Amino acid sequence: MSTTESSDILLDAGLNTTETMTLDNYRFPTQRLKKSLSKPGKQPLVLVSCGSFSPPTNLHLRMFEEAADYCEFETDFEVVGGFFSPVGDAYKKAGLASAEHRIKMTRIAVEDSSSWIGVDPWEPLHKEYLPTVKVLDHFDHELNEVMGGIEDVNGKKVRIHVALLAGADLIQTMSTPGLWASEDLSRILGHYGAFILERSGTDIDDALVSLQQYRENIRVIPQLIQNDVSSTKIRLFRKRGKSIRYYIPDKVVDYIYEHGLYSDDEKKQADKGKEKEITDAPGSSNAVTTS
Repeated sequence: MSTTESSDILLDAGLNTTETMTLDNYRFPTQRLKKSLSKPGKQPLVLVSCGSFSPPTNLHLRMFEEAADYCEFETDFEVVGGFFSPVGDAYKKAGLASAEHRIKMTRIAVEDSSSWIGVDPWEPLHKEYLPTVKVLDHFDHELNEVMGGIEDVNGKKVRIHVALLAGADLIQTMSTPGLWASEDLSRILGHYGAFILERSGTDIDDALVSLQQYRENIRVIPQLIQNDVSSTKIRLFRKRGKSIRYYIPDKVVDYIYEHGLYSDDEKKQADKGKEKEITDAPGSSNAVTTS
């Protein structure tokens, strides 16, 4: 393996640092994408999960696996890749670790546990806030305009479909009047579509009533084993000095302890005085259930 190939793998797998990473030297991470379709008659699909991931949990990882199984058995899609896209620092939310930490933690989370889930730092490298629709447009551009799509079983290039992957809370926010821009909803749900994992305590049916025009593009994945682990609960455990191991990947736990993350969130928030936090804006990536 050449030095260049080795560094590419390290960059994608999570072993590289972000100190020198900027939008100027950004490269779309293609290392974990399939090079071609493996089955005839399938439509290639890339799943994109947007959110805080502060920190990433095992449930975030399970969303990708659940969606891949659903696609294989219930649809004509073939999943050729999946990506975490952490929100940038401009989205000021309580408990949000720096983009650098969150990029590293999501990379560490997938480094050894997955061969097909990657992390794209494009969104968090931006200083300004980016709505979800722009993030999906970015993936569509990189995958289909820059890469030119993917080869089917006959060697012909075909377009890759991009879809949003999220928890059930997302649909609730999208069904709330005025929370998301109507043009953003039209493109996200009408053009890209969404794969939504059920979550205990969330009534998806009620939320879908006001989104009936997009119902065919919203695929609800049943959660056969209930899991309500959330980043919010992990941060709360840390503040209370409780163990967080086995709720999130072991190496992410080690990273959190090493860097002292989340143990003093309350103090940090108090030190900020009366700085007003941004609430869930229309098209907010953090409307996704990745709190």
